[in-house]
Amino acid sequence: MAKRRLTTKTKEKFDKKTYMFWYESMLLMRKFEEKAGQLYTMQKFGGFCHLYIGQEAVVAGTVTATKKDDKHMTAYRDHAHPLGLGMDPKYVMAELYGKATGCSKGKGGSMHMFDKERNFMGGHGIVGAQIPMGAGVAFAEKYNKTGNAVICSMGDGAVRQGALHETFNMAMNWKLPVVFVIENNNYAMGTSVERTTNMTDLSTLGLSYGMPSEVVNGMKCEDVHIAMEKATARARKGDGPTLLDIRTYRYKGHSMSDPQKYRTKEEVAKYKDQDPIANVLDVIRTKKYATEAELEAIGKKVKQQVEESVKFAEESPLPDASELYKDVYMQEDYPFILD
Repeated sequence: MAKRRLTTKTKEKFDKKTYMFWYESMLLMRKFEEKAGQLYTMQKFGGFCHLYIGQEAVVAGTVTATKKDDKHMTAYRDHAHPLGLGMDPKYVMAELYGKATGCSKGKGGSMHMFDKERNFMGGHGIVGAQIPMGAGVAFAEKYNKTGNAVICSMGDGAVRQGALHETFNMAMNWKLPVVFVIENNNYAMGTSVERTTNMTDLSTLGLSYGMPSEVVNGMKCEDVHIAMEKATARARKGDGPTLLDIRTYRYKGHSMSDPQKYRTKEEVAKYKDQDPIANVLDVIRTKKYATEAELEAIGKKVKQQVEESVKFAEESPLPDASELYKDVYMQEDYPFILD
């Protein structure tokens, strides 16, 4: 399927407030991730660390197109999602550090961010596990007649899990209010889409189930917003799921331990020419939505937020040993589990 071209008329759909939100939100994601990468190399925290640098428009465009009570979940590249939804970065940073003040009480680390208040249903470390879970959450929304949509994101590598096909079949059969998002950065770890499939247009995965599917330019907030708005409207009407193959790109490796020998510097540079933050900044400057002084002030604000998040994480306590067996079972809600 062809990508939608962003026309002048399409740009007029969005106002100053939206562009300024996108800019500040994506800048926070970018600067936070840059700092996270720096701290990881300093061994301030351990485990795996997957950065979102380059993919920020996917989250930013999704946030402006969805409603407060919609549910979101993704895979383990999940620092930017709670930030985009409004979580204070200090709780994300504290979770990276494994501190008790982290958004998952220091028990999840980089790959397992959660935010109940903002309906972020988590980053999930098992490849593709969130796909059937996303349908399960959508089933609950449909059953309870909430009118909410569920945004279930996955990587282009996770689509090779067999659970995707079982989930797509059930989601279409039951008309579940879920939007399946492939954050398609073209590489499953170090393996390109071209090396894993005969059909490189991943949007076609939904067609055999009769699921409306679309390719979206993930380097443009505008395109992501429009596609997400359309998909969530379909979900709310009771017409069922949509698959969005959102084409994006990560400037860094799959994780911090990735030497990136599978792609050229020229390829990375080509995508950096399409940088989502630069795209939004170009509109802001062209339309004179903000002065250079105002943009500089936003930059200083974001820098301060990131610095404060590091200070908060450094000064926060580690979880007490007594926390080890807490939050494993919810006995008060499900008493039969421990009977």
